[in-house]
Amino acid sequence: MQETVRPAFTGREEPRLSYGIPFPEATARHVEHTFKASRIYIISSGSLTRNTDALDRLKTALAEKVVGVRIGMKSHTLWSEVLEITNEAREKKADLLVTLGAGSLTDGAKIVSVALANDVSTFEQLGTLSEGPTKREAINESKVPIISIPTSLSAGEYSNFAGGTNDKTHRKHSFQKPLLGPRLIVLDPELTATTPDSIWLSTGIRAVDHCVETLCSNMGYPESDKLAEDALGRLVPGLVNCKHDGKNYTARLECQLGSVDAMAACTSGKVQLGASHGIGHQLGPLGVGHGETSCILLPAVCKFNAAQGANVARQARVHKFLIENPLVSDVLKKYKVDPSSSDLGDVLDAVIRELGMPRSLKDVGVGRDKLDLLAEHSLHDRWCKTNPVPLKEKSQVLEILEMVVG
Repeated sequence: MQETVRPAFTGREEPRLSYGIPFPEATARHVEHTFKASRIYIISSGSLTRNTDALDRLKTALAEKVVGVRIGMKSHTLWSEVLEITNEAREKKADLLVTLGAGSLTDGAKIVSVALANDVSTFEQLGTLSEGPTKREAINESKVPIISIPTSLSAGEYSNFAGGTNDKTHRKHSFQKPLLGPRLIVLDPELTATTPDSIWLSTGIRAVDHCVETLCSNMGYPESDKLAEDALGRLVPGLVNCKHDGKNYTARLECQLGSVDAMAACTSGKVQLGASHGIGHQLGPLGVGHGETSCILLPAVCKFNAAQGANVARQARVHKFLIENPLVSDVLKKYKVDPSSSDLGDVLDAVIRELGMPRSLKDVGVGRDKLDLLAEHSLHDRWCKTNPVPLKEKSQVLEILEMVVG
């Protein structure tokens, strides 16, 4: 086996990707030769640690260089846990952070690194690093580098921002530059086979959502469109193949690489996403995962926009691209969807059903009684405002929600 190391994004040296060899070997190699680190602090997923030997394998590979381990973080990246890790990593004089898992761990490590650079140890001090009126004028850039070993397709590893929740006020805060994301992401498709389908496939549809809302945006850019189309061509058949065979490691790597291009497409600084992302953000506080929100909302948002005549030609292009894929064609036959009379929403619906993911708010425990407030909150989200049909009235959001209430 041979390792591939390359930049994740064209035109940027970092973050870099490593894939092709097992994650313990890759991590040890880069700890030694890329970062020349000697005091490593690991933040590991609780479920991954309980159910697999992944952490033990990583610790064995890094041996005496491991100076601390945190097992598990709660959802939404709580400030109390971030500070616990920050204070321990400072005490251990950690010179490298390694995350094994995804989600809260990744955001947590990003905030820990910038907190270490600014000698933060309390809630009040951490609040001066987040966006808002208490943000201090001068903030030191993150210094302790991060290696991430992700187990989902959420792709938070590729961004220079993070979200963290003040568990005293229950408010979520955004942390941005000079915070830095991981400098190296190690992809190991065999490791991801330990991830439950509910997480792997739904976060994959989140990446599909990045592609579709990029391609269907009213403001299209050739570079972003090319990245999104390439990513979609990897993600959709890759996810279907993963559903059919959980140990298809080629398909898993295709999904991982597709999620990178999907993130590159929608974070170019130009693309304006739409209501699937915008309304989805407001479902998070109701306990719905980001991936699940895309599974529920994306087909409905496509249908809503098409009915208003907003982006018909751009949707038609994506529809044509998908139905020409043999795997997608087989899925459409299974669900009796006629390619010639279907629209993009129909095709996406069939794919998501084939993956066994939730298709309604009822499926994820969100009742009709939540719709009004959900619609009201959605109007304040920037992606609802940049939807191909800008959502300016609560009735517009409710129309979409009625399509998915279940």
